[in-house]
Amino acid sequence: MFKTLREDIRTIFAKDPAARSVLEVLFCYPGLHALWSHRLAHFLWGHRLKFLGRLISHISRFFTAIEIHPGAKIGRRFFIDHGAGVVIGETAEVGDNVLMYQGVILGGTSLKKEKRHPTIGNNVTVGAGAVALGAITIGDGTKIGAGSVVVKSVPHESTVVGIPGRVVEDHHEPFLDLEHGKLPDPVAEAIRLVLNRQDKLSDRLRMLEDLSGLLVIEDELRDKRRELVREFNNGGGI
Repeated sequence: MFKTLREDIRTIFAKDPAARSVLEVLFCYPGLHALWSHRLAHFLWGHRLKFLGRLISHISRFFTAIEIHPGAKIGRRFFIDHGAGVVIGETAEVGDNVLMYQGVILGGTSLKKEKRHPTIGNNVTVGAGAVALGAITIGDGTKIGAGSVVVKSVPHESTVVGIPGRVVEDHHEPFLDLEHGKLPDPVAEAIRLVLNRQDKLSDRLRMLEDLSGLLVIEDELRDKRRELVREFNNGGGI
């Protein structure tokens, strides 16, 4: 048991550069408190002491703002960073070496008493505010971007962003950190392609008008387009 507790503490030091001392980790990390409470609640739940398990889970939720159902299965070296608002449902399964940020929800989409929550593979990172719904599987080594809503299973070594979540980039090497500001933006990329195509068509049309001697009509949307591009540039999209 003490070996597992030490491993939990080492995991926090490995995944959170803000951790400075063992004393700080023991007293100031709600993600650790929620995990340890869940282990006890899950043990009681598995030994048919379901009310006691649920009661401990409820008390833990009150003190940590993290809700983990005692029926959920959590792997080794699991770390919830910050933690407030995290909800993990009854039939959810979380693998080893999973990093999860605040506001994450592993929710169900069925009222039937069956597997209805996500299964998270090993070495997965789930960004702040991300939501995974239903009995889906998130493959090993996957990154889920902040604020994404995942409703379909995701293959191994993928990057998922957006609402609904889409796989936008595949990885073939292990990762450690989730760079929230460097994830691709498929919507901005689509708009960029449309604008580039429009520029080419406008140039061809202008050449044809010059060759034919036709009167060139001023582009009324030119200023609006420039404003749009400027807004995307300021937001980091285009």
